[in-house]
Amino acid sequence: MTVVVPGIDTPSSTAAVRSLGKRGIAVIVAEDHPSPAGASKHCDRRVKVPSPTEDLAGYGDALLSLAKRPETLTILSLREADIHVLSTRREEFSPYIATPWPDREAVETVRDRKRLFEIARKAGVNVPRTAPVEEWDGWELPSVIKPRYTVLPVDGRAYRPSVRLLSTGIVPDFGALRTEMHHTPLAQEYVPGNDEFGFFALFDRGTPVATFQHRRIRSYHYTGGASVYRTAVSEPELETAGLALLEALDWHGPAMVEFKRDSRDGSLTLMEVNPRFWGSLALSIHAGVDFPYHYYRLAMGKPVETPPNYEVGVASHVLHGELVYLLSLHRNESLGERPAIGPELVDICRSLVSQPNFDYWARDDPRPFLVDLRNTVGEALGRV
Repeated sequence: MTVVVPGIDTPSSTAAVRSLGKRGIAVIVAEDHPSPAGASKHCDRRVKVPSPTEDLAGYGDALLSLAKRPETLTILSLREADIHVLSTRREEFSPYIATPWPDREAVETVRDRKRLFEIARKAGVNVPRTAPVEEWDGWELPSVIKPRYTVLPVDGRAYRPSVRLLSTGIVPDFGALRTEMHHTPLAQEYVPGNDEFGFFALFDRGTPVATFQHRRIRSYHYTGGASVYRTAVSEPELETAGLALLEALDWHGPAMVEFKRDSRDGSLTLMEVNPRFWGSLALSIHAGVDFPYHYYRLAMGKPVETPPNYEVGVASHVLHGELVYLLSLHRNESLGERPAIGPELVDICRSLVSQPNFDYWARDDPRPFLVDLRNTVGEALGRV
């Protein structure tokens, strides 16, 4: 049986291909440009597909065409465009392949931050104070402008509005925000603190079959964002909150629940839910929870009988992300406490020696790292 993996410039794509390929499972990489995952020796075939940012419907049609192949078992969702297509067109895919992913209603619920926070409150999960921008009264403190919806179809494209951090006393132009984001965004209190956690799970129709936790040590930016260095942890409070929310949603398939520890009172505060596989997928595999393989077994009708254990303390790096993190320490920004670059550089060097686990680099499969390096350099030169 063959599994289709979207080939994207996020390390989860490469991690999934390696995971499945090492177990002898055939993998097709569906990519709109040369991706690190497609360069892996574990990729059996590369198929060119439209970019969902340019032609969302065409991208969905291409995935459906792959699903209709008799050897195709299922498809992984690695980004918002993937789960948008798979959930909204689930009825088209289900006659041909296994569909172990959340349905349209569940995806739309977690992509709507307003609805998600209401469910979280009822489940006893702490959430930050949030309101539509016109109703926000907290501009005297640092604020975060977040889209209410994490992804929107705009003019046939998958549009993902960006998050914006505002310093104390800054009041944005509401009309300009609505125009930019194609809807009325939300304002949210800035939750101070450096401890960010992820709770990761694979559910089988409301029942967890595999879970994992990590703590972000460094992100692409010193104030937060996608992680570039993280470590496996086991926090009972994190597990309780993550399970409570996903069980309240009657979840099915993979999900990441993101939390931040509020330095003011030590509470874990919900940030968002990603209804798909996550960027740091390689870490869970390094630590012992092979989510892509468990997803494959779920698709085969052979779910995990005993939840897998993992090794606490294992960590993993995105090498180019470590450099981006250091560059963020040079920017003149007032939000958050900015660490000194000297000690951070020392910490990075030490962690590279003590935890030589990487999302892209693998001695026996080096090409994904080289392609990622080429793509990263090309993107940086394009911005310049």
